[in-house]
Amino acid sequence: MSTSPFSSLRLVWLYPDLLSTYGDRGNLQVLAFRAMSRGIDVDIVEVTSDKHMPTEGDIYLIGGGEDGPQALACERLIADGGLARAVNRGAVIFSVCAGYQLMGSSFMAKGQQYAGLGLMDIQSQRGETRAVGELAGEVDPRLGLPTLTGFENHGGRTFVGPSAAPLVRVTAGVGNDGQTEGAWANRIIGTYLHGPALARNPALADLLLAWATGRQLGALEDRWPEALRGERLAAVLGGGGKGLGRGDVRGDMRGDMQSAMEMI
Repeated sequence: MSTSPFSSLRLVWLYPDLLSTYGDRGNLQVLAFRAMSRGIDVDIVEVTSDKHMPTEGDIYLIGGGEDGPQALACERLIADGGLARAVNRGAVIFSVCAGYQLMGSSFMAKGQQYAGLGLMDIQSQRGETRAVGELAGEVDPRLGLPTLTGFENHGGRTFVGPSAAPLVRVTAGVGNDGQTEGAWANRIIGTYLHGPALARNPALADLLLAWATGRQLGALEDRWPEALRGERLAAVLGGGGKGLGRGDVRGDMRGDMQSAMEMI
């Protein structure tokens, strides 16, 4: 696969006026930094909920929020239709928490059930307790990624249907249901993890960039992201996080990520 630079990348940040809590904007910043560090020109488009959705983006990002803004965001995204059209032309989506729930067939907000965007085979309900705290787990091996780490703060429980797959098998935390966390299908990834998630998981950020550019990207110097990962994994896994950073799997990851790209 070609390793030549991709000329430009359009990142679309969806509805920051409604869904942008717990540092989720940081995911946009991480993707922009990692792309520009490889010589890729980045165009950032922030789309507020009163604007039409551009369909020519490469990666769309949507964050978390409270019930009211979540329901309003879904209503406007369905009416606009631009995100579905972008997915149909092959765009990548990274969705977090409330935004993750919106990708599915239905979700609960304000005590009632709402229809979701239907872009991924998941559906979400309200849990009996709120899930708050550190989460870690092993990523679906088909994606070729190291242990995922992040912070969750949500009241939902999400059920993954047969045409999607759980993103992670949980070793600490709750995630979807205490067993799995997040989901993925084609070029859509959803997660409950804040932090922001991509700051703690640079390999996941690089997978999104690889999907969007269609290229295997060269490695970056990730000393500080890996220090953060190691500290958080060690804290939540009682020392089991040592040795779980990207550096320990770097030798195999290029082939694994190429396999993941060829799946979509």
